[in-house]
Amino acid sequence: MRKYEIEKNAPTLEEYKYLCDSVGWTDYMNFEVAEISLRNSIHCVTVKFQNHIVGMGRIVGDGAIYFYIQDIVVHPDHQKNGIGKEIMNHLVEYLDTHAPDKSFIGLFASRGKENFYEKYHFKNYSPSMTGMFTVIAKK
Repeated sequence: MRKYEIEKNAPTLEEYKYLCDSVGWTDYMNFEVAEISLRNSIHCVTVKFQNHIVGMGRIVGDGAIYFYIQDIVVHPDHQKNGIGKEIMNHLVEYLDTHAPDKSFIGLFASRGKENFYEKYHFKNYSPSMTGMFTVIAKK
């Protein structure tokens, strides 16, 4: 059985790049500003195996009303070992303790991962509500 260590900290930029690359997110990330984004997170959790990062998750937002669960990622070599569940457990516990009454907690789920997040009481409100976003693409 593998022994994983869960830490309440942000990954380094190199660790973040490594995890993003492992799941095919590299082309969608701006690593020139990622370090600032990581530093400005409300709360981060990293998971390590033999002192090497294998997973992470974080909470971003204004820290008062709006909170978003972001960057839940587990290296493919370590998926299906309960790491994503542990990351979510830690993030939800943080929110239960620190987020005020009537806080809005949001996230975007990858297609096929909806059931995982529904276990944490997240719901798809479409068609009555639609989650929308845009990405700024400067050339």
